Amino acid sequence: MSADGTPRRDRSHRRHRRRRVWVIAAASVVMVLLGGGVATAVVLTGQGGAVGSTPTASMTAEPGIFPSDHPSAHDGKKPCISLNVLSSYENAELATRLVDGYNAQPRSVEGRCVDAVATKAVSGTAATDAAGGFPGVAADDKPTVWLPDASSWLAVAQDAGGAENVPTEGTSIGSSAIVLAMPQPLADAIGWSETPPSWNDVFNAARDEATWSWMDHPEWGTFKLGKTSPLMASSGQAAMLAEFGAEAGSLAELTTSQIHDTEVTNAVRQDELATSHYMATPERFLAQARASEKQGSIADFLSAVIVDEKTVWDYNRGITSSDGVSRAESTPPGEQLVPIYPSDGYYVADNPLTVLNGPWVDAAEKEAARDLLQFAGTKQGQQIVRASGHHDLNGALDPIVSEVGRLPQRPSGALPFPGREVLAAIDSTFPDVRKRAQVLFLVDVSGSMEEKIPTGETKLAAAKQAIEKALGHFSKGDNIGLAAFSAVDDGPVTPGLVSPVADARTDRTKFLDALGALQPVEFTPLYTAIETFAKQRGEDWDPERINAIVLLSDGKNETLGPSPTSKKQMLAGLERLRDDTPVLVFTLAYGANADTKTLREISTATGAQFYDATDPTKLTAVLGDLVTSF
Repeated sequence: MSADGTPRRDRSHRRHRRRRVWVIAAASVVMVLLGGGVATAVVLTGQGGAVGSTPTASMTAEPGIFPSDHPSAHDGKKPCISLNVLSSYENAELATRLVDGYNAQPRSVEGRCVDAVATKAVSGTAATDAAGGFPGVAADDKPTVWLPDASSWLAVAQDAGGAENVPTEGTSIGSSAIVLAMPQPLADAIGWSETPPSWNDVFNAARDEATWSWMDHPEWGTFKLGKTSPLMASSGQAAMLAEFGAEAGSLAELTTSQIHDTEVTNAVRQDELATSHYMATPERFLAQARASEKQGSIADFLSAVIVDEKTVWDYNRGITSSDGVSRAESTPPGEQLVPIYPSDGYYVADNPLTVLNGPWVDAAEKEAARDLLQFAGTKQGQQIVRASGHHDLNGALDPIVSEVGRLPQRPSGALPFPGREVLAAIDSTFPDVRKRAQVLFLVDVSGSMEEKIPTGETKLAAAKQAIEKALGHFSKGDNIGLAAFSAVDDGPVTPGLVSPVADARTDRTKFLDALGALQPVEFTPLYTAIETFAKQRGEDWDPERINAIVLLSDGKNETLGPSPTSKKQMLAGLERLRDDTPVLVFTLAYGANADTKTLREISTATGAQFYDATDPTKLTAVLGDLVTSF
């Protein structure tokens, strides 16, 4: 029993993990039916109350009939009302299609035409910006409508001091379940494609280093579970809630006292050790998975990932995003993903269309936002919802989306995100339970780093500022270090290690002093630097940490004579490390002359991700995104 008297699962089996028997427990399921019309979306109330649309339809409501759109006979007069719609990355396609569908017909609000524009941002970033009134953004460019993929972000914004700008509720316009996605061969081998596991089974499999060996597939290595950060993405929130719920005994009845219970927290901390690394968006994981499949097998990089259904559909139809922003379309993968709906429930992202309350939103814009909301609930709007890969307000999927994504039309076991108190407890606990990081920043200090960027600073000066700001992500227990590379004539890599990898808090001053002392030198011995420092980090590899290098480079490999290390040798060495002491090398292309092709190959060889700051003015934002991997 936990401290508050609620049952907690027996963890004694963990002392005998190698004798583990894979037993799939049956569980009761809950069917969620969504009532008709945009204002009658059903929201189940969990512990602490649900956030999102007001539940006005019963659990047994019949599916509704959507009304037809009734656009104006003619566009209203100019100047048009500007309607800026901000979405999450996960539902950006939905937002763009919805805006395009709305704009395609004449609109007149208070006698004026309407010009709706869709933009997107990482969920956690959008919540922070919304709470603060979108600082640094001109009033005319600030969003009127916020369409996060889950109502949980409204609660996050409220708790961040955004009560004046963000309402407590939005109106759901569609939904997407957050599921466990696995490559088909792996799901078949473990039996989960036929019999869904509980979340306990998922986390136990991830913690057991012999899982695939027991399944007669030692070639797949360890069970690699991909997760996003709960501070950045709804899928990360859902993953953390599932961990705490599984350890406390129930996802549906998770309480704040259970989240703060020492035994539950310690168990979740152990679960987190199975995480390879975190990401801001799930798309980056799957882009890397696709790259791994092209080079051999997706199992080399990923066993399972916690994502929304829409992302599964995207992947299975050949759409990936290596940077989490732009999208690339290719042929469908040979190893398709299978969505798995755990037997003890899964969370649902409810896509709440939210009209913001900030002082920059005038009465005409609010009225235009309500007009867009009305369109979203029409037959035409809900067709767009389905065509964009989401369940409509009746719970239905587009048949082609269902087939390609391997998504059931009406899966059972849906759970709403819990109330804001539980979400706040999860956010506050994550820094304590997350897997600690051991990261070496490796900075190119070749002569080209003396060039100036549009801000008027040199590349190196701007890089120093971005790195210093990124250090704020690391907390007690994380280890960070600093190395830099260049060479004079045909000499050795210099200056080399300037601040050893040590505690991020106690050694911060030493790190910053070393960072401030860096100066541009001459050549760019990229291959040798990577080989040298990756090998060193491999020697200090810690299985209970995310072992990584963050490489920032603005150019190509350049030495006075023949390079002492070839590109082929460097990549082969990285791949050997990946088998025994995996060191993730996150690469960041800095400036237009960076060797993006080679940097992508380096990150892919280690199972990490490539980041694009070829526009050097975006370095701080890109590096800030990168460090959410830890």
